[in-house]
Amino acid sequence: MSWRSGSRGVVLTAYHPSGRGDAPGGFQSERKQDRNKYRRSGQYTMNHDHSKKTPDGASFDRSGSQDSLDELSMDDYWKELENIHETRGNNHEEPVALVVKDPDEGELEEEWLKEAGLSNLFGESSGDSLESVVLLSTLTRTQKAAVEKRVETVTQTMRKKNKQHQIPDVRDIFRLQNDSKGKVRDGSEPSTVRTSENKNETQDGTKGPKFSLGIDEQKSLLEDMPFSDTDINLEISFAEQAANLKDSSAGKMCKGGGGNTLLPNFRLPKDKTGTTKIGDLAPQDMKKVYSLALIELTALYDILGTEFKQQKAVKIKTRDSGLFGVPLSVLLEQDQKKVPGTKIPLIFQKLIAQIEEATLETEGLLRIPGVATRIKSLCQELEAKFYEGTFNWENVKQHDAASLLKLFIRELPQPLLTVEYLKAFQDVQNLPTRKQQLQALNLLILLLPEANRDTLKVLLEFLQRVIDHRDKNKMTLKNVAMVMAPNLFTFHGLGSKTIEQSEFVMAAGTANVMRFMIQYQKLLWTIPKFIVNQVRKQNTESQKKEKKDKAMKKLLKKMAYDREKHEKQEKTPNDADVPQGVIRVQAPHLSKVSMAIQLTEELKASDIVARFLSQKSGNVQTLKKEDVFLYEIGGNIGERCLDDDTYMKDLYQLNPNAEWVIKSKQS
Repeated sequence: MSWRSGSRGVVLTAYHPSGRGDAPGGFQSERKQDRNKYRRSGQYTMNHDHSKKTPDGASFDRSGSQDSLDELSMDDYWKELENIHETRGNNHEEPVALVVKDPDEGELEEEWLKEAGLSNLFGESSGDSLESVVLLSTLTRTQKAAVEKRVETVTQTMRKKNKQHQIPDVRDIFRLQNDSKGKVRDGSEPSTVRTSENKNETQDGTKGPKFSLGIDEQKSLLEDMPFSDTDINLEISFAEQAANLKDSSAGKMCKGGGGNTLLPNFRLPKDKTGTTKIGDLAPQDMKKVYSLALIELTALYDILGTEFKQQKAVKIKTRDSGLFGVPLSVLLEQDQKKVPGTKIPLIFQKLIAQIEEATLETEGLLRIPGVATRIKSLCQELEAKFYEGTFNWENVKQHDAASLLKLFIRELPQPLLTVEYLKAFQDVQNLPTRKQQLQALNLLILLLPEANRDTLKVLLEFLQRVIDHRDKNKMTLKNVAMVMAPNLFTFHGLGSKTIEQSEFVMAAGTANVMRFMIQYQKLLWTIPKFIVNQVRKQNTESQKKEKKDKAMKKLLKKMAYDREKHEKQEKTPNDADVPQGVIRVQAPHLSKVSMAIQLTEELKASDIVARFLSQKSGNVQTLKKEDVFLYEIGGNIGERCLDDDTYMKDLYQLNPNAEWVIKSKQS
């Protein structure tokens, strides 16, 4: 893929394997000449003056992770680009252009508010809605500021255009929300995520769990909690942490420098209520996570002075069948007809399996390309025979399979990291500290569509397995990042005949982002606790406002009936009235369908699962321990799969109204 500027937008060119690409006329020789020119001038190794600006005025005052590539040879990166263009040069059909629209004034902010679930704050439908009021009630100070900034822009734009519908004053949005909640302390802007003075009391005076922290409490925690430079604090909003660091004279959050090529050993401190991974929450809660992640990422970029703009691709006609150059959604739709429930394209899975079938110890794996003409031939044969099951995989050499895997990624009609967020992924390199870069990547992963995120996860896991054999294959983390970055990221001027310094800067930056995604992939697929707590808060507020909803009443009635039924079956003392400090766990698919569990300080989710699995009879024989999990269902969460190290007493205090069910992730 390549970018080129137009009068009303940017054109992202996608090449299809049947015949696509730039004319090869002298690309490799001219690229090498320009590359050698920058090597001689000292710019090739990125030892540039930090005060220099890009054409749009953005400063290249980089963090340590950007500088960490200064002394690395970029040869792997540029050779990969040359291989890509050689593959394209063997094709002759015109490329299909994907137009990325340049938004009008205010249009970007309008789209952002829609994506954040706040579209009712403007337009003809302007007014309060349950969802947006509840969402606004959970926002932190920096998140509110991000929303207010976008609403103000839309408001001003609408006034200029004389739109004939209600335009709320930005100051009224949160004032109305605050009025609905009650008093505002000292007349100042209140924290919307604050609990009441008694931390275990809800606003109606009843005892309840503490979900999240107000701004004053967050600042106190930032100062008092024993977090080290390599600890990732998931309890406090990332933007609030950045704002606190910005105001602090210390400002020493793991800044790198010079030629240090080592990445910090970031870790997640243990959370007694359990770590929440992507895939652990129900779809209705993940929708809330998306809105909150978008607002939080925008707030973080605002605090750090980095522009956050979502690109918007104009819809174009794409292939509706085949393997290469087909949208992920279309691929999965046709694959699920053959393998129900599959979440990763079958061709993608097969290419990785084919590479691993030989050995991952092959020297230069991923770096050494297959022969371009053979890749083209294999590509055409796969298109014709893959789904028929008649393709002969014995003809595919390991380097060919690696080239086909990279080709698949490049030929997606839209980037794997999506048109909307590709620039935001690129801009991660501009954030001041490595920790903030990691936080931004964490939020960006949450914003990807499920198909893109799942496919990216499988890719990163595979790349880590390649790196694990680096002693034999000579493919270190840096080497793999250099080779894979051009396949996931696109660059302005990629097809031009001269290389600007900004392209070298972008190359090193995206290679660093690639390194981060591979190195910290386990951290990146974690949902921050402060976002989960905001989801809990939203669910609690929604339940208060919808307590008369018939569907909810029906569900509660059914749950009460099922609980009563199981209690009668057990016929054990005190079962009719579960005593304080005891929970009842349901396991409908196991031989022991219900059990009363006494909560203790040390009781973990894994202990409860082990108790049920010890009852060896019935279906339990067919279930493996690693496939069975304890779930938290209802109360202030839709559904959440618990990790083994969750301390049950702490979680019970957070969500005392939950049901506890043991089941497999597939059920």
